[in-house]
Amino acid sequence: MATPLLTLRLHSSGNSPSRTARCRPTAVADLVRKGIDHSPLLDQYSALPSISSCVLVDNICSPRTVAETGLFFRQTQLRPGTIMTVSFPSADDEPAILPHDVAEKAPFVNLDDVLATFHISPGSTAAAQVRDTLRRCQAPPLAGEIKSCTTSLETTVRSAVDDMIGGAGAGDGVVWAVASEVPRGGLPRQPYVVRAVTPVHGDLYVACHKMPFPYAVYQCHMTKLGYEAHVVSLRGIHGGAAAAAADMLAYCHMDTSSWNPAHPAFEVLHTSPGGSPVCHFMPYADLGFVKKINVRA
Repeated sequence: MATPLLTLRLHSSGNSPSRTARCRPTAVADLVRKGIDHSPLLDQYSALPSISSCVLVDNICSPRTVAETGLFFRQTQLRPGTIMTVSFPSADDEPAILPHDVAEKAPFVNLDDVLATFHISPGSTAAAQVRDTLRRCQAPPLAGEIKSCTTSLETTVRSAVDDMIGGAGAGDGVVWAVASEVPRGGLPRQPYVVRAVTPVHGDLYVACHKMPFPYAVYQCHMTKLGYEAHVVSLRGIHGGAAAAAADMLAYCHMDTSSWNPAHPAFEVLHTSPGGSPVCHFMPYADLGFVKKINVRA
């Protein structure tokens, strides 16, 4: 399996990358600020959680915001020569990805503890985002869905590989981790031409989305409903420095019958639950884990 987004190969034994903290200040907030600012999986690792969380099937984002980003698109657009208008802002200010030993010290479950530790005003927009992330993480999964929330790269990989893909009873295989390659400064809003579409072949797929929080929190989920994954190579149609380019990981959901009817993707794409497939880009630091069964390593 060859793809420009191939970043790490993991055997289903559960081996995962690890990092240790470079320094050990006493305050948790200092630990977070001094956390890892990039992932072992990618040299440029960043995310826009407000966009990332919009792809969750129980999420209700503004359809206008979703439409402006070009996050969702139709399966029929997956062919060279298609023009897509997309916009992914810079993510330079996104929260740090924590090593496991630091994440264990950071508060997560209790809202008041999180707000107090990071000096977030209870009535602020940031507090509302933290509250929403905790609510989503504590909510039960949808029918047929497996999900988890994780607070470090190590636990994210372990949850996706061992608990989800490895626990699916699908036999031996090789798991690949993939992610979008986007300029750290983002993609300016403009039309982009699809230069190539490369399938990411697999039998099981996990998607991990970065959520709004003072430090990096992922919600990972998988279902046994139909998935497809592709690498979509985009290039801005304007010349010169504006001709930004990116290789985007995209997931297509072939069965949306269990989705919230109010999900913005339906309004943007003029479809409904159980209708035509819904495809979306995986923004910035969102991770995909793909398992191919019975493949010789």
